[in-house]
Amino acid sequence: MIKIGDIYTLDFSFTQNQVDLYAQVSGDINPLHINPEVGKASIFGKNIIHGHLSASVFTRIFGVLLHADGQIYMKQNTTFLKPMFVETPYEAIITVKEIFPEKNRILYETKVIDKATGIETIVGEALLMNKKAYVW
Repeated sequence: MIKIGDIYTLDFSFTQNQVDLYAQVSGDINPLHINPEVGKASIFGKNIIHGHLSASVFTRIFGVLLHADGQIYMKQNTTFLKPMFVETPYEAIITVKEIFPEKNRILYETKVIDKATGIETIVGEALLMNKKAYVW
């Protein structure tokens, strides 16, 4: 039974090849993401990962790993707190924040932390509906 406070975590990282592919698919070919010389000259000292690629870890969790059968992603709000970098270990943390049993919905707190520093890089919330798994 799903309850408020339940937590799901996933360790992940991205490669530069994944960033390059995302740039091609999304059309966001900003050199800050894909050109090492531009990244090195930036305030970050290296390329950064696209914000929405970074946050795509949540769609991976909800769409494939956590109660995926019947899952409908209804809303996501995301705040990007710190840049994220390739080949860096991160942890996504999903916490059940609120349950709406009459509508088969759950509001999750979503966040990503840098595993080495414990610093939050992304915070937000996601609202999902699932008439198969969210039954009380």
